Amino acid sequence: MKILMFGRGVIAAAYGWALERAGHEVEFYVRPGRAATYGNVIDLELLDARRRWRGQRVTEKWPVRYRESLEPDHDFDLIVLSVQHHDFAEAASFLGPRVGDATVLVFNNLWVEPPAAIGALPAEQVAWGFPGAGGGFGDDGVLRAALLPLVYFGTLDGPPTERQQAVRAAFRQAGFKLRESADFRGWLWIHFVQNAGLHTQSLKLGSLTGLAGEPRHVREAILATRELLPLLEARGVDLRQHRGELLPFTAPVWLTAPALAWLFAHFPPMRTVMEAHANPEELRSVCRDTLAEARRLGVSAPRLEAAERYFSAENRA
Repeated sequence: MKILMFGRGVIAAAYGWALERAGHEVEFYVRPGRAATYGNVIDLELLDARRRWRGQRVTEKWPVRYRESLEPDHDFDLIVLSVQHHDFAEAASFLGPRVGDATVLVFNNLWVEPPAAIGALPAEQVAWGFPGAGGGFGDDGVLRAALLPLVYFGTLDGPPTERQQAVRAAFRQAGFKLRESADFRGWLWIHFVQNAGLHTQSLKLGSLTGLAGEPRHVREAILATRELLPLLEARGVDLRQHRGELLPFTAPVWLTAPALAWLFAHFPPMRTVMEAHANPEELRSVCRDTLAEARRLGVSAPRLEAAERYFSAENRA
């Protein structure tokens, strides 16, 4: 499969590397002038947990190919779109007239209605997924990240199409385990409010690593997420379809807080994601957008409101 990663962010680089290692042809679309800035290799320090639960360390200079233009007559089979959620509309608008015959994997955080989010993208050519990886580029240009074994896929209505099955097959071929959701709209929004709840604490503490091994902070993050569940219901999410995803936030907090705090501190891939994350503005934006929607719908979110000084637009770092 010939694959175009849209941009050169953390998710694009980590999964582009994994897909190329599985035999696919991978290129990156970057803005004009960026290729020379980036250089022709990506310095990787990955913790690859696809086969070992503690992860296998990978350190290499990975030669990559960039393109700074995209015409609709290209021959890519798949375009992977993963950007900051507040940049998604611009990216989808750019890609719309340039999709050609490719499938577009929306591999992205979203807080708007998914059919509306894709805008000009042809709906019949869209596949829906979400990465199980994270990290960040350091000031030295090195990508430090972890690839977790799970990748999340789903549909908005009906079973996966032939195009969507082909995308799933490519990720299975690359050694990932897939988890499916028949209500991916609800799944995406649940993930979004989970992030908002988590970051009421991480932004207050100054980093994600402040949660590692600290049950009292994790407890507050869990309770902040729990307070946001009525917001999901107000937006039409049937929480009964997502009991498994919600269990860490609905089970007794005296049990889940120590368990998650231990996981954050002692599960190496998760620890890597937390230590290497380098984009606090996305975290702040998630919290701002969640709180704005809670206020619009009249849903009480006291813990998120109490943390507002850490993510308000007026107090950007």
